[in-house]
Amino acid sequence: MSVLHAIVLGLVQGLTEFLPVSSSGHLTLVPWLFGWDDFSGNEALERAFDVALHLGTLVGAVAYLRHDIMRYLGAGAQWLVKRGPLAGDARVAWLLMATAVPTAVIGVVVLVVGGDPGDRIWLVAICLAVFGVLLRIADARPGERQSTDLRFAEAFLLGAAQGLAFQPGVSRAGVALTTARWLRIDRTEAARFVFLMSLPVIAGAGLAKLGDLAVPAGWWPAFAFGTVAAALSGWMAVGWMLRILSRVGFGGFMAYRLMVGATVLFLLATSWR
Repeated sequence: MSVLHAIVLGLVQGLTEFLPVSSSGHLTLVPWLFGWDDFSGNEALERAFDVALHLGTLVGAVAYLRHDIMRYLGAGAQWLVKRGPLAGDARVAWLLMATAVPTAVIGVVVLVVGGDPGDRIWLVAICLAVFGVLLRIADARPGERQSTDLRFAEAFLLGAAQGLAFQPGVSRAGVALTTARWLRIDRTEAARFVFLMSLPVIAGAGLAKLGDLAVPAGWWPAFAFGTVAAALSGWMAVGWMLRILSRVGFGGFMAYRLMVGATVLFLLATSWR
C-alpha cells in the first residue's frame, strides 16, 4: 500500500465516522471506484489496517470530547458513591453506558453468529440512499428535548439503532442521529450525545480486533500515516459537525447520500465500473 492511499483512506475514515454518511460504506466504495487492490486479498492485513484507522479516529474524537468525557465519568462515578436521584450529568453518563449494551449484543450476533455483512456494493448504495432519506424525515420533527430527558428505554433504542451500522452504508452516526431526532432531541444536543455514545463502541470494536493488529515489515509507514490522518480528520469532523448543526439541518447530507447511492447504482447497471 502506498502512503498516499493510506492517507486518503485515513482521511475518509476519520471524516465519515462522525458525518452521517457511513465510514464503512466509504471505505468500501473508495477503493472500488479507484480500482485499488492494496491488500491483494489478504483479509488479515485489511482487518489490521481497519483496526488502526478506527483507533486513530477514536484518539481524535476523544481529544476533542475530552472535557465532556471527564465530566460525565466524574458525575457517573460520584453518583455510584453518593447515590440519590439520578439526574443531570450523572443521568447522562448512565444513559450513555446503557446505549452500549444493545449495540454490543447486536455486534456479537452479527459478527459471530451471522458473519460479516460484507461489502456488497449495491447494498451499500441502497443503504446510503434509504437511510439518508430517513435522516431527513426525522430531522423535520421539532427538537425541544435534551439528553437528560431521555428514558433508559429510549437509550436502549438508540443503542439498538446504532447496531444497524454493522451493515456498510447505514452509518453509525447517521442512524443514531435519525433515532435521536425522531425522539425529538435537539439537533446539536443529539449530535454531542451520539458522538459520545459511539466512543465505547469504537473502542470495544478496536479492542476485540486488537489481535489482528499485526503490521508486516514494510507496512509501518502506511499504517502510521493512515492512523494519524484518521485521528486528525476525526478531530476535525466532530468539531465541524457540532458547529454547523446549530445553524443547518441534515438536508445536505441526504442529498449527498442520494447522489452517491444513485451514482454507484448507475455505474453498476452500466458496467462502467
